[in-house]
Amino acid sequence: MKYIGFVDYFLSEWHANNYPKWISELSEEFSVKYAWAEEYVSPYDGVNTDEWCKKFGTEKCESIAELCEKSDYIIVLSPDNPEKHLGYAREVFKCGKPVYIDKTFAPNTQEAAAIFSLAEEHGVKFFSTSALRYAEELEKVECTKNLITTGAGGNLETYVIHQIEMAVKTIKAEPMAVKADIQGDQKIWTIAFADGSRWTGIYSPFYPFSVCGDKAYAPVTSKFFPKLMADIIEFFKTGELPFDPAETMRVMRIRDGILNACSMPGDWLNV
Repeated sequence: MKYIGFVDYFLSEWHANNYPKWISELSEEFSVKYAWAEEYVSPYDGVNTDEWCKKFGTEKCESIAELCEKSDYIIVLSPDNPEKHLGYAREVFKCGKPVYIDKTFAPNTQEAAAIFSLAEEHGVKFFSTSALRYAEELEKVECTKNLITTGAGGNLETYVIHQIEMAVKTIKAEPMAVKADIQGDQKIWTIAFADGSRWTGIYSPFYPFSVCGDKAYAPVTSKFFPKLMADIIEFFKTGELPFDPAETMRVMRIRDGILNACSMPGDWLNV
């Protein structure tokens, strides 16, 4: 049996509550065995670390160092607090074991680059993504030059990552410029790419995730999270990254660009 350790800001959150089951369903070789959280009590539901560990059959670790020593592989969670990822990476990467870092990878491009530098310094292999990269519907718009996506969520800063991952998987060119407009709670942005491609994203608290290309439209209804879990397990088994890590930095540049453009609607900004 290979043991996975969870590093989280607080443990009782949606990702930590679902990943153990999905991992165990996909492979009998892997199990979430250890967990550490910076905050003892989850602000979402009041469940504390001991209660979470008892529910999921895991062992609470008193430090990241203890978790890294005992685990074969590490998953850094904290999906809604990416500002924690650089600090956790500083500790986790010291052990040199393979790591998956949950979305959003970092709060900005500068900290994303710092995480990559740390990985290189310690010789660590890792990857990070939104699960929406694994939506089957992206196959219908593969290689399109004109992409439109929609998506929802509690706030743009947290949930824009899903649309960006879909766009970066679809359009491989470098992003050049971005312009945004705001209509109430809706944010609409267009990004121009170096190869002439364009992507328009529409965010609203109420939109479904969907993709539209030159010849196809599809609401996202596929089960993308199990596909992400399968890639995490395969990465842990083989050490082979599932996609070019340069795409993660491209995602972060685009995210910074969209957030900046939304603060200056109507203006074209460099990405």
